[in-house]
Amino acid sequence: MNDVTAIASVMRASVEAFGRDVYTPQQIAGAIQYICRPDEQLIIDGTYFVAAGDDGAIIGCGGWSRRRKVYSGSAASGNEDELLDPASEPARIRSMFVMPSFGRRGIGRAILQHSEQRAAAEGFRRLQLVAMRSAGTLYESSGYTAIADAPVVLEDGVVLECTLMEKMLTLSS
Repeated sequence: MNDVTAIASVMRASVEAFGRDVYTPQQIAGAIQYICRPDEQLIIDGTYFVAAGDDGAIIGCGGWSRRRKVYSGSAASGNEDELLDPASEPARIRSMFVMPSFGRRGIGRAILQHSEQRAAAEGFRRLQLVAMRSAGTLYESSGYTAIADAPVVLEDGVVLECTLMEKMLTLSS
């Protein structure tokens, strides 16, 4: 919990830098305001991870969830804290962000793979995520398949185009 402020900073910097190529300034501002909020439930559950640089500063973050909520942010639904059934439902990959100065160095992929392994160890055989358009390449190259458009309507009414993606886990994942 001591890292929440640093995690939020990584989230904001990542969205601001990597979002420029795919989102409008209004969409980026809305995402920073409404999505770039660490989900403390993931931290409490022990399913959220950070990568630190040589100086100990957080340079990447992300994780997975055994709960219904599909993306970070302030929007809430009534059943988002309910536990998923690993036998029939996919775990959620959540809140993957990397500091722009450390982008494209495998940090996000390492956090993603660790999250997949931890979810598999708890019996999940399928994963889903809602990918911002700026991160789709990472997920596609990691075996995720786009299954539907998943626009996120932010509290201010701005729509953030995202994609629902899924991956089947194998015993060796």
